[in-house]
Amino acid sequence: MYKLKVYIDTSVIGGCFDKEFEKYSNIIIDNFIKSKMLAVISKITLDELEKAPIKVIDKYKNIPDKNKIVIQITEDVINLADKYIANKVIPNKMFSDALHIV
Repeated sequence: MYKLKVYIDTSVIGGCFDKEFEKYSNIIIDNFIKSKMLAVISKITLDELEKAPIKVIDKYKNIPDKNKIVIQITEDVINLADKYIANKVIPNKMFSDALHIV
């Protein structure tokens, strides 16, 4: 059976604790926990999670490893992010955000 793969960043996980986003963020996370969908997460997001509040880290840790796909940051990813910056698609100061959208 095919499972939907959904890319998330720290704002989706943190959204579980934000009044404005908690309903839908929790639905997404619950679907990962229940194996209804697969969470696609980048190494950049994992690095950001290290600095997140413990409740956000714990929320991510509730997702079983079998339901996570981690995307590594390769030279191709960096080169594409550089092109976004060079073409002013994303401001230079937001390079890490450019890495998310490759």
